[in-house]
Amino acid sequence: MAETPQERDNRRSVSDADIGPPGARVRDDDLEPHEGLRYIAKLFKALALLLIFMLIAEMILGLQQDGTAALGVLLIEATRLIVFAGFLWAGGDLAVMLIESNHDLRASRILLGRLNGRLERMAESRDANEQRRSPES
Repeated sequence: MAETPQERDNRRSVSDADIGPPGARVRDDDLEPHEGLRYIAKLFKALALLLIFMLIAEMILGLQQDGTAALGVLLIEATRLIVFAGFLWAGGDLAVMLIESNHDLRASRILLGRLNGRLERMAESRDANEQRRSPES
């Protein structure tokens, strides 16, 4: 049986994200604060593709105008444009990698906070049990 969006939202509202100490709860801002980095990654990749299209246009125009005489100059320009396009594409991939590593870091912090809260509750219950068992003087 498929779950409706409202049921899914209700389930999320009482999920593990809301259990535990307040410092370990997941905030909506923690989930996707990276629109700027995603935009930059897409921009770099789009610019890399634009450079490749410009390279193809330059090759066609150069061969039409000068023929095979322009081949040496075109190969040098092609190498430069391909390398620069590769750097732009890699910059986009690095931005995406930063986003993913930040997600991993946030998840680790949240889990560590939950574990810390659970250990504190266990220690408190152990202390309470020891106080009940010990004879009062």
